[in-house]
Amino acid sequence: MQKSISYRAYFILLLLVLIVCFLVNISLGSVSIPLQETLNAVLGKSTEVDSWSYIIWNYRIPKAFTAILVGSGLALSGLLMQTLFRNPLAGPFVLGISAGASLGAALLILGSSLFTGFFAFTMVNDISLALAASVGSFLVLLAVMVVASKVKDTMALLIIGLMFGSITTAVVSVLSYFSTAEKLQQYVYWSFGSIGNLSWNQLLLLFTIIAIGILMSIFSIKSLNALLLGESYAKSLGVNMKQSRYFIIIATGLLAGGVTAFAGPIAFIGLAVPHLTRQIFNTTDHKILVPAVLIYGAILMLICDTIAQMPNSANVLPINAITSIIGAPVVIWLLIRKRKMIF
Repeated sequence: MQKSISYRAYFILLLLVLIVCFLVNISLGSVSIPLQETLNAVLGKSTEVDSWSYIIWNYRIPKAFTAILVGSGLALSGLLMQTLFRNPLAGPFVLGISAGASLGAALLILGSSLFTGFFAFTMVNDISLALAASVGSFLVLLAVMVVASKVKDTMALLIIGLMFGSITTAVVSVLSYFSTAEKLQQYVYWSFGSIGNLSWNQLLLLFTIIAIGILMSIFSIKSLNALLLGESYAKSLGVNMKQSRYFIIIATGLLAGGVTAFAGPIAFIGLAVPHLTRQIFNTTDHKILVPAVLIYGAILMLICDTIAQMPNSANVLPINAITSIIGAPVVIWLLIRKRKMIF
């Protein structure tokens, strides 16, 4: 009883931190807007400068919501993969789904240098990039599902997933070799990751994809807890391993593939946030971990985005680099402080 009260207090505190991070994120940017004016704009009140309300509602709030969805989606997909494979180094990219999204984007951007026809005349913009990346991640997910139906060993599936990632990375390297400098630079910019280019309609689509992935994860909590003690133990509890594995893989594909399609490949969050959450909550129960990683991932992504946008400056740093530079030392410090890894 006391433990549940303690967890409840943790969650209330985390939600308050999330709200503060959200408000700070939308109040900072290339245009300096006072926090009070930001609150007025969010509450629908008039602001001292009319353009401030427009900036907040059309640029900063969509970007902040994107950061929340991206952080939550990657963190949860990392938790699913670490539990499924019982491997602390597993992340949302181990099945090659994100690599498939990168391949889709690479074919669109770099393909015109190597192929003629469709790739040469397709206009590259945010919508076409998201569509190409989605198709790439879906095709790899489909291939992984076919392999999962043939392979019973989970570790073999992990290795096969890594091989899919290696194949797609090799194809991207070949495309890069034959590409022009301009196209290559465009692809490199996409690979940096970006969460500031989504419209409200694109944000709604990303929200739908992430929400479905979260719901599937919630329905898999019992299976996830059983998997912590091994597949044999899970089977003894009546868990259908084949069905559970499909469910977890599809959920991961939606979460990681959707995020990569709309925001590009973003490192660190999916690998580190589950470990960070286990260390702080000191539990392996997925009833606690699933909502906790969602909130922690959102908070960490908002903090990284706030740093990346360099307040009061027109420059924006690559979000992919900031997530690793800021986050990795925190996890290293936490693991050294705890002196053991909870898994």
